[in-house]
Amino acid sequence: MPDRTILITGCSSGIGLDAARSLARRGWRVLATCRKPQDCARLQAEGLESFPLDHADPASVAAGAAEALARTGGRLDALFNNGAYALPGAVEDIPRAGLEELFQANFFGWHDLTRRVIPAMRAQGSGRIVQCSSVLGRVGLKWRGAYVASKHALEGLTDVLRLEMAGTGIHVILIEPGPIATRFRENAIPPFERWIDWRASPRAEEYRTRLLRRLYEPAAKPDRFELPPAAVTAALIRALESRRPRARYRVTLPTHLIEVARRLLPTRALDALLQRGSGA
Repeated sequence: MPDRTILITGCSSGIGLDAARSLARRGWRVLATCRKPQDCARLQAEGLESFPLDHADPASVAAGAAEALARTGGRLDALFNNGAYALPGAVEDIPRAGLEELFQANFFGWHDLTRRVIPAMRAQGSGRIVQCSSVLGRVGLKWRGAYVASKHALEGLTDVLRLEMAGTGIHVILIEPGPIATRFRENAIPPFERWIDWRASPRAEEYRTRLLRRLYEPAAKPDRFELPPAAVTAALIRALESRRPRARYRVTLPTHLIEVARRLLPTRALDALLQRGSGA
């Protein structure tokens, strides 16, 4: 299929960058967007087609969608919504404004961009909308409430969109990674420092002995289940190029095991399992 086009968000590093490079090598025309213009310039220097798009900024989403469609003459074969961040902290310590800011970047911006490209896909009678979710879109873990909430919201909205797009030629797909080797932990530090007043929390000692250590100290040993971003790209390629893509692609062993546990265990038993696996 010549001239296949895909718009990818969050391409400055990690999953988005690996996906952009890999799909370009496979012959896709990749529109690799980043929040910051300097990251776009870096991608342009290595030969990728890049321009700014920030999910958290409605004006940037509108401009980015318009730029993508202008560059491709109004045709877009695929959208890969990617790029989200965490606001670590106990749910009782997350202020409304912090949660709202996270949802702008992790959920509302994704929905906005998706709506802006659907008309082009409807007009051509085909398209793939791929959402990079998480194992945390299926279960919750302590200290990760804001991120979990955004991914659960994304999963629910995507499930409904998939039902509504049936018969249009537009496939709607979720990718659910577990632990992936990215800068996710480092990128969570600024939101934590901005929004969480942990010293005033009734859980201050738990923060000091658990969450702060996990956030600021390098892991003593690598996560044995962690995979590189290429593992997500492999699932993305299947989602884009399979004639009949699945509704969900799970990445990493923990994601597969958690799904089995969700189906087989009663809630109390699943809670006990997740308590042990919460790390921080």
